Amino acid sequence: MYAWCRRKCYHHVKPFRIVLLILGGMNENKTMSIRSINPWNLEELERFTPHTPDRVEDVLKRSQLRFQQWRTLPIQERAEHLQRVGAVLKANNRRCAEVITLEMGKPIAEAVAEVEKCAWVCSYYAEQAEEQLKPRPIATDGNKSFVRYDPLGVIYAIMPWNFPFWQVFRFAAPTLMAGNTAVLKHAPNVSRCALLIEELFLEAGVPEDVFRTVLLDNQAANDLIRHPIIKGVSLTGSDRAGEAVAATAGKALKPSLLELGGSNAVIVLADADLKQAVDTGFKARFLNSGQSCIAGKRFLIAEGIYEDYVAAFLEKMKTLRFADPLGGDANIGPLARVDLAEKLEEQVERSIAMGATCLMGGKRDGARYEPTALGNVGLDMPVFKEETFGPVVPFLKIKDLDEAIELSNRSSFGLGVSILTGEPEAALDHAWRFDEGAVFINELVKSDPRLPFGGVKRSGYGRELSAEGIHAFVNAKTVYLK
Repeated sequence: MYAWCRRKCYHHVKPFRIVLLILGGMNENKTMSIRSINPWNLEELERFTPHTPDRVEDVLKRSQLRFQQWRTLPIQERAEHLQRVGAVLKANNRRCAEVITLEMGKPIAEAVAEVEKCAWVCSYYAEQAEEQLKPRPIATDGNKSFVRYDPLGVIYAIMPWNFPFWQVFRFAAPTLMAGNTAVLKHAPNVSRCALLIEELFLEAGVPEDVFRTVLLDNQAANDLIRHPIIKGVSLTGSDRAGEAVAATAGKALKPSLLELGGSNAVIVLADADLKQAVDTGFKARFLNSGQSCIAGKRFLIAEGIYEDYVAAFLEKMKTLRFADPLGGDANIGPLARVDLAEKLEEQVERSIAMGATCLMGGKRDGARYEPTALGNVGLDMPVFKEETFGPVVPFLKIKDLDEAIELSNRSSFGLGVSILTGEPEAALDHAWRFDEGAVFINELVKSDPRLPFGGVKRSGYGRELSAEGIHAFVNAKTVYLK
């Protein structure tokens, strides 16, 4: 029935939602504990039954059996499969985007762009993996010595809700091209996205059990890391989730990759082009309604242009408007859940109580939190010290780049920083001074399949994307012949 609804009704929101309600069951079945809620109107979309231990065990055994076959396929054949996945994503971008928007609330145009980016990462690894995985010769006293990159087995992904397709595909594309198989545990509030992703792989003709989804609560998800079939784990999530996953993986002596939170600084120097700096900072903060680990979350503005920058930024904020994110009028959406909006509200209120000035916004309605700007921000305030996962902009004055670097580094996170300046080459000389995984000059921090992505400190460890990403879950095997 869901497949019928997807084909026939995805251009009509209400019938689509009603069928999902019927599928989930409108009675109070106590076994259905995973709920999908539309954050725009807080209506229930669907209910899901968590997978039983027996079903999870079956999934893992099938994934392990498939691995033995998948790893032997010539890499060109794996590439053809991945290219077809990218083609299926492109052909179904609107269908996938509507499920994203219904479950987590981002404007439909942003959801479509997310799906297109997933198709890009598939194409990138289909084209680059052979070169990235080819044996690396090393001159020694032997007749022949080299490093070869062999897959590990079944790799487990624990993924978040904020980019429910992109986070999965930036893990899956390199992991599968390396010859591994993958099992996904997604965030509960995007369970339909998780199941749809598995369906897309099958639609593309990828063999069964190369990519599987399991529906689990958080405790069961963490326990699964210890299963002997699981050979590695990739997590995108909060730093607290990272602590739990790292501890479990470490005890089991399994490799883990953690892409965690961030509190990126946006540094605007006195010589920056004001309009360009406002536009870039605006995108850095409000893309995905501010729900991004790499969003600009602390704005450090040179005192000589502070007033002009803030005034222009506030004017641009006035263009943000809530509307049904499935329509074409919204350019900002609700937060993905009410509790997330409540947490953001609490962080702002605590900061105001400590002396911050609310320049705009500050009100919440359900999961919708108004785009909010704060001035007079102190270094001990939650909006400076903590990660704010939503549309809140704290402005601070700086004297120069040295002070900006000191304040930027005064964070437990280290994912990225943006420097907006009229002298980019001069800023380039200071990249080494930032305790970050990425330094972007005259651009917002963003993930790109061609560039390694990840952080330091409480932003995690390991790298996704680029060649580093495909090497995350391989055995770098030394081979020596004499």
